[in-house]
Amino acid sequence: MTIEAVIWDFGGVFTTSPFEAFNRYERANLLPADFIRGINATDPDHNAWALFERAELDAAGFDLKFLEESTALGHPVRGADVLPLLSGDVRPAVVEALWLCKQRFKVGCITNNMAQGHGPGMHFTREGAIRAAEIMALFDAVIESSKSGVRKPDPRIYQMMCDLLEVEPRNCIYLDDLGVNCKPAAALGMTAIKVVSEAQLLDDLARHTGLPLTAAGPMEVQA
Repeated sequence: MTIEAVIWDFGGVFTTSPFEAFNRYERANLLPADFIRGINATDPDHNAWALFERAELDAAGFDLKFLEESTALGHPVRGADVLPLLSGDVRPAVVEALWLCKQRFKVGCITNNMAQGHGPGMHFTREGAIRAAEIMALFDAVIESSKSGVRKPDPRIYQMMCDLLEVEPRNCIYLDDLGVNCKPAAALGMTAIKVVSEAQLLDDLARHTGLPLTAAGPMEVQA
């Protein structure tokens, strides 16, 4: 197999996982652990989260529908309270890995996001939005669910990225922090890496690409 492209998710890959923020919110508000993830996993193709990521709801509609769904599961939570939890902290070593990959391969980003906050990373601060924009500028192609109307794990979105990069799925590596999003990529023939931690991401990606992804930075790559 010849690797020609590395395709990345954004949140939970380049940033710390929003699940960590969800759990902090749950502890602070005396909610059951992983309650918010449970809401998002209920009717995953047609719930508030899915509709918002496909731009079929606006922020006000998401706020109301998420509240309805959470209330039905026993604990009312406003959608507006959940959205600020999505912006994680940037992982510099993963950004360096993107730089290194960019020297050898085409690079793309497929992100399920919402038309809220600032930019594809959905940051609520100007500084966070600027940092996310700097990362996004490194990609050869970016697909946002809120603009395309298609969201992971719909297989179409992975093929859309392959078409943009002009590569075959079998020649791609795909990274995502959700197993449900890795499965369609693998089914198309991509080498799928489920991101569990920063160290594991770097180790697995280095093994599949042969690149020194634990190096200090992109300047160490020889032309």
